Amino acid sequence: MLVFRENENSELQLLYNALAAEYDLAEASYTFGGHSFSFLSVLDSYALLDRISPEEFIKDEQMPYWAEIWPSAITLSSFIADELPLEGLRVIEIGAGVGMASVVAARKGASVLATDYSLEALRFARYNSLKNRASLDYERLDWRMVQCREQFDLLFAADVLYERVNLLPIVTAIDKLLKPEGAAYIADPRRKMAEQFLELAAENNFSITSFPKKYAGGSKPVSVNIYKLMRK
Repeated sequence: MLVFRENENSELQLLYNALAAEYDLAEASYTFGGHSFSFLSVLDSYALLDRISPEEFIKDEQMPYWAEIWPSAITLSSFIADELPLEGLRVIEIGAGVGMASVVAARKGASVLATDYSLEALRFARYNSLKNRASLDYERLDWRMVQCREQFDLLFAADVLYERVNLLPIVTAIDKLLKPEGAAYIADPRRKMAEQFLELAAENNFSITSFPKKYAGGSKPVSVNIYKLMRK
């Protein structure tokens, strides 16, 4: 059982109260690598559409996908917990959403930077890291304009291959953010868009290994591929 120090409990409660004042919340429990986790997310992400002004949508076409925990994120988190040695590695997650994969990676001993374009998402990632006693760094990141101050051993991303316009920027971001010998793990529910992403990755000198998985925790199983990208 996790035990919180008094100051951690206070910050956790303050964060929860602030989020509860703005959102209808959902909290769910998961088990990864034999350890229990709890994650807060938004009960109905579609309700957030009304918060996006037409001007904001025209500028960025940002949808509130961050607010849900998708099967790809759960599958990637399970893969991280069960199959990857992370102790002492420096890791970045792009499109982290509420921070599930980042939290699991941190609990496995990685030094993790959780990033998302949405500042709202990073508030949830902060809450979830405190709730699960995981130490994370946080940063807003636009993968279309990566300013590379640091390179990482590993990069994680779940369910980011949903817009054609983002495919090449994601490949470019991976190339900038990874150390020469680093690896990226991208989880995707076998969208057609992923095939175009893999073609672009191969054209940009990445080798690709696929790990077919299946998420069976919902109303029906979801097939998820985890793609490992490494420079040739």
